[in-house]
Amino acid sequence: MTKRTFAVIGLAVMGENLALNVESRGYPIAVYNRSREKTDKFMSTRAVGKDIKAAYSLEELVQTLERPRKLLVMVKAGKPVDYVIQDLKPLLEEGDMIIDGGNSLYEDTERRTQELEATGLGFVGMGVSGGEEGALKGPSLMPGGTEAAYRELEPILTKIAAQVDDGPCVTFVGRGGAGHYVKMVHNGIEYGDMQLIAEAYDIMKNGLGLTNDELHEVFKEWNTTDELNSFLIEITADIFKYKDPETGNHLVDYILDSAGQKGTGRWTVVSSLELGVPIPTMYAAVNARVMSSYKDERVAASKELTGPTTKFDGDAKAFVNKVRDALYCSKMCSYAQGMALIAKASAEYNYGVSLPESSRIWKGGCIIRAGFLDKIKKAFVDNPSLPNLLLAPEFKQSILDRQQAWREVLILANELGIPVPAFSASLDYFDSYRRASLPQNLTQAQRDYFGAHTYERIDKPRGEFIHTEWADQ
Repeated sequence: MTKRTFAVIGLAVMGENLALNVESRGYPIAVYNRSREKTDKFMSTRAVGKDIKAAYSLEELVQTLERPRKLLVMVKAGKPVDYVIQDLKPLLEEGDMIIDGGNSLYEDTERRTQELEATGLGFVGMGVSGGEEGALKGPSLMPGGTEAAYRELEPILTKIAAQVDDGPCVTFVGRGGAGHYVKMVHNGIEYGDMQLIAEAYDIMKNGLGLTNDELHEVFKEWNTTDELNSFLIEITADIFKYKDPETGNHLVDYILDSAGQKGTGRWTVVSSLELGVPIPTMYAAVNARVMSSYKDERVAASKELTGPTTKFDGDAKAFVNKVRDALYCSKMCSYAQGMALIAKASAEYNYGVSLPESSRIWKGGCIIRAGFLDKIKKAFVDNPSLPNLLLAPEFKQSILDRQQAWREVLILANELGIPVPAFSASLDYFDSYRRASLPQNLTQAQRDYFGAHTYERIDKPRGEFIHTEWADQ
């Protein structure tokens, strides 16, 4: 029997599609799922005619592989990953490789990397983005761990990743948990993008009165622009034209407005608080999903709490262009926050992440793939020590040119009583970052007054802390 080059453990949709992707690139593979029925179904349907061998135990799976063995684990994040690793360890030999391709918490990946590398086994924590289609046709891959482990996998990963003009959408992201950290922030940016698009939709539908057909045309046109061309804008345009087979009406109007989440957005927020990096657009996006889950309370409150009755009476078509500008400005802030968080984590955890490469591998395959990622890559190539994306010449000028429209959109939303938490958080981020002075001088005075926390003076050297007995005067 021909030895298999690669193995996939876990045959949910992502695992199945990645297995088919690897096989399609010329690598004979083996697959295993804890449920035999799932394995049999895959082999009798999607794997027919493919160079894929089923295994019905981990022992059998390991025996089918050439050395060094390469096993991709695609099971639910958390304890299930640890259980698979523990079962695999006694079956493997020095130099064999385990890859965790799920949405694992970066701290778990860090722990697993240290534990497995100490035993002579290789371990790669690899973020995978692109959903079902990306997994099958070419995802964005974010592997971290040790560079030696990555180099062993590189020939396969570069073939199965999405291909863009400047190479495959995979790179050695960095040491330890870097791959899953960067994937986590990718998902945080994704949360921000989706919320910003939802707010733009809310303003145009419920503020300007656009129909779903008109919204389809708006998003279709936006997807042709350099600023907003992206996967999420593209699928949004598609959503607005889709008709419900049951009613014949637009399906989007029948979907319950209660959004789910799997945790990566929340993890991003928690990490940003631990590292002291402001990411208010992502905070707002996570909070918006939480608020949406209070559906029954909101329905009850809507019968008792009233808001503005003002109606928009201007040129809707002209104002749509202002919404587009507001969306782009807010989007720039969201990406700026994400890149700043990656940079801080890389320094704090000694990851060695390349910001130009992080933005480059998001250009294809992944959910946040967007035309302006080339501009982000260029910004960090031109200035590797750039402290914030908003200071890159092109982004700076873009936001300065559009900020008046941005502000007008928020004014209208407030006048109409339309909540825009992510738009507002993005503008607040911009306004806070661009100001030399903020009102936290008062905050420091209060902290010193009630807790003797001390403060610094603007007319004294930094690092000289002072306490005042405020009640004595």
